[in-house]
Amino acid sequence: MKVLVTVKEVAEADDDFAIEGTDIAESDLEYDLNEWDDYAVEAAVQLAEAGIADEVVTVTVGPERAEETIRMALAKGADRAVRVWDEALDGGFADVASKVALFEAVVDEEEPDLVLGGVQAADTGFGATGVALAERIGFEHAAVVNHLDVDADAGVAHVHRELEGGVEELTDVDLPAVLTVQTGINEPRYASLRGIRQAQRKEIAAKDLSDLGLTADDVESALTITEMYEPESESDAEIIEGDAGESAGRLAEVLRDKGVGA
Repeated sequence: MKVLVTVKEVAEADDDFAIEGTDIAESDLEYDLNEWDDYAVEAAVQLAEAGIADEVVTVTVGPERAEETIRMALAKGADRAVRVWDEALDGGFADVASKVALFEAVVDEEEPDLVLGGVQAADTGFGATGVALAERIGFEHAAVVNHLDVDADAGVAHVHRELEGGVEELTDVDLPAVLTVQTGINEPRYASLRGIRQAQRKEIAAKDLSDLGLTADDVESALTITEMYEPESESDAEIIEGDAGESAGRLAEVLRDKGVGA
């Protein structure tokens, strides 16, 4: 059984950052593997270690810079990776439909039995890519999965899903399937020094649109970022300064003014 894991490199801004055009300044960003996708990678690697999965392949959409991030997934046990990027994607905003078109082409090439991904990404937070991909490729799907057992011989995945209100659902999903996993499904491992060394020798296949049989029109985003700005906030918060006695005295005054303890 082959497992394909969709992973994303996400950017986190410093506490103080500058806005350049319609994006945060590159110098104020730090990149890392999306937290939810880290759990998906661990789930796939555990399936391989249990002898259920024969191969774990990760796929990401991103420039060459993203290879440093995707190698972390390789260091944790994935066998190889596919990185998709093209000049047509540079500088634009890839919406869900655009990313799904790219992932669909990779699925067509790889023919996985199971596709895993995180429930959402830490940057955009759409939470729609996995289920949209399942719809496009005609796979069964389940979202917000927090426990997974796969019976490859029966061609079924037994999943627990976390629903609103703390409700847990146990259901069976026929393979091939797309599952998006929630944090807490497992405990993602740290990449060992040996794993990091081995990852340097593992394949990362770089593909552009022509390699996938796509054109720029196929991945044109329906969403465009027209402006980015830091919102103004109004607050009557008071920062109490001074030594312990002064701070305690001022805090007591504020509480009395608010009617606390009256």
